[in-house]
Amino acid sequence: MNPQKILPRYAPDIELELRSIIGDSPLPLYNMMRYHLGWVDDAGQPRIARSGKMLRPGLCLLSCQSVGGDWHKALPAAAALELVHNFSLIHDDIEDGDKERRGMPTVWSIWGEAQGINTGDAMHTLARLALLRLEGKGVAPGKILRAARFLDETCLRLCEGQYLDISYEGRLDIGIEDYLTMISGKTAALFECSLKIGALLGTEDERVIESMAEFGRNLGMAFQVQDDVLGIWGEDKVTGKSSASDILKRKKTLPVIYGIEKAASGQKEELLQIYSQQAVTAKNIPAVLRILDSAGARQYAAGMAKGYFQKALSELDGTAISPLARGELRSLAEALIGREY
Repeated sequence: MNPQKILPRYAPDIELELRSIIGDSPLPLYNMMRYHLGWVDDAGQPRIARSGKMLRPGLCLLSCQSVGGDWHKALPAAAALELVHNFSLIHDDIEDGDKERRGMPTVWSIWGEAQGINTGDAMHTLARLALLRLEGKGVAPGKILRAARFLDETCLRLCEGQYLDISYEGRLDIGIEDYLTMISGKTAALFECSLKIGALLGTEDERVIESMAEFGRNLGMAFQVQDDVLGIWGEDKVTGKSSASDILKRKKTLPVIYGIEKAASGQKEELLQIYSQQAVTAKNIPAVLRILDSAGARQYAAGMAKGYFQKALSELDGTAISPLARGELRSLAEALIGREY
């Protein structure tokens, strides 16, 4: 079973749904959305698409199919999830001051912060409207309402997680539990929602729906912890980011929080001094890596990712879905947690 072939089978249909939702309006607002999604350049001219991995909508459709549903009926929900993810990225870029994403200038860096915020808001609205297209797929109104509730609750959790992430930037007293609360909203919530809505649209079995949601939540937690490891120790040519990019941004990721808590006294003081600076520079990176390695931060983070991964598999193994479907979900989860990008 090749995990690299699981999600791509849905990608063409997801993109068609997204293009239909965004439509063909000539208003530049929509070109900003198309630009962010990789369909056009900054002049609005078509380009070879460089869209994201469509991980969350793919998980939604795979969840629907895995519980015995017709994944084609869930396409509007999958598109809604991708739009929510991307509206949050547009806003994150503004909040973090990031001028590049996927090797391209970000929306706000071209059109300004105000239009970037507006583009993200419009994309969020389209996500809500996309769910109403489920009616045309024959989905019962009650299920559409539940899906809308799940999505709205998830958006609120995303905002809560982002609030915590931003509020942590100037603090050095962040504990591991604080971090876990933050990523449960910022990252895991949308994974959970993707699997839950997909299952909701594919089965009436509430136990299966909740098990798939828990599988998604734990997978999302593991995914973010793994992302933290890659943000410090990932290779430039693989991740597409500068080496130790999270260190340069002074991000309070799990390895850094653990290092601050567990480093030997002298090293702890050195690490705190570095992260107390107005800006961390490239010359600080070797010292930070040395301290984190000495404290065993990488091993700790890898162990936590593995723990959440095992919890996800435990939820998956407890579902009454076919062995083939369970095998695909397990294979995909293994690929996500073992990724190098």
